[in-house]
Amino acid sequence: MDFTIGKYIKGDRVIWIVLMLLSILSLLIVYSSTGALAYRAASGNTLHYLIRQIVFLGLGFGIILLMVNVFPVKIYSIAANYLLYISVGLLGLTVVMKFGGMLGGSGRTLNLGFISFQPAELAKISLILYAAKILGKKQKTKNDLYVAFKKIMGFTIVVCGLIFVSDFSTSALLFATIMTMMFIGRIPLKYLLLVVGTGVALIALIYFGADKIPNAPARVHTIKGRIDRYINGDPNEQKGITQADYAKLAIYSGGTFGKGPGHSDVSNYMAAAYNDFIFAIIIEEYGLIFGAGVIFLYLIFFFRGVIIVKRSTRTFPAFMVTGLTLVLVFQAMINIGVSSGTLPVTGQPLPWVSLGGTSLLFTSIAFGCILSVSYQTQKDRQIEKQPVQIVAPDEDYEMEK
Repeated sequence: MDFTIGKYIKGDRVIWIVLMLLSILSLLIVYSSTGALAYRAASGNTLHYLIRQIVFLGLGFGIILLMVNVFPVKIYSIAANYLLYISVGLLGLTVVMKFGGMLGGSGRTLNLGFISFQPAELAKISLILYAAKILGKKQKTKNDLYVAFKKIMGFTIVVCGLIFVSDFSTSALLFATIMTMMFIGRIPLKYLLLVVGTGVALIALIYFGADKIPNAPARVHTIKGRIDRYINGDPNEQKGITQADYAKLAIYSGGTFGKGPGHSDVSNYMAAAYNDFIFAIIIEEYGLIFGAGVIFLYLIFFFRGVIIVKRSTRTFPAFMVTGLTLVLVFQAMINIGVSSGTLPVTGQPLPWVSLGGTSLLFTSIAFGCILSVSYQTQKDRQIEKQPVQIVAPDEDYEMEK
């Protein structure tokens, strides 16, 4: 019996190669950038976070293999509504617990006892699946498109609004992904422009009204502060102590070819070196040329996603791959933009590379969905290529008649 791993690696092989390369990079850079964290939180055991990352990457690959080899694509359409309802419930619970003072830290993580995770990660996938399902069904008439727009926007406002309470960047990322999906799904531009205009007005209201609204939520002041720092610069930059300053220093000191693996200095005093600013540490150690190669890997993934969409013969899988590919690529570009100083500081990890836990597992679910569609499309094409066999009539049967 053949138990070789190649037997189970199905779907787009280029995406599999991209995942393998990103996994190698992840292990190298996580081990290098978590040294200071290990001394603070793991009693100086520098292998602790490397082993942790190996475990979660292994679990991630296991999830992808399970999804590609076991679950049919149609199950994601069936599960879309249920997952969305669960996501809304968990997000609502998180908001209630946050304002009730039962959540520490940023208030994004929900601890259920047996597992601790960010409901926003589940919400990202479930809302994309739901939008793909609606867009796949409502494409025939103008009224269908209007109904699709209302249904998708209704849940988008609820989900993104609940995420917004504790995580503006994820809310904006998901909102932009859904808007792009609707644009690709032929939703009339006038509806989308109306939503964009409303969103811009809301941001303007938050910015100019944050100091004037009595008892405004802390998140409102956080958003205003980030916009101010991006436009006017961070006052702490004069002291050279911001995370963005450290990231710029890492990129500058890395230069064209980098300092070499494990020779990062900035990661020793940069709080988010292994997560939000990990791309800056990649350049510090491996150089700008290598950093361009990392960007190229995400672009390869994007173009392979486009190819999978073009080859898909069904609407729901095509829209699902569109949304999941976009959200992963958008997230990667945000992380890279923040690390290089071209975007305001946010809290988005580099997909499949940053130190991760359950967030990495949710990323693996997204990749699993994409590869499942790729494999299903390959099977459909093979069936279409098979010659039609014409069965000759049974002579004995004809004689008996």
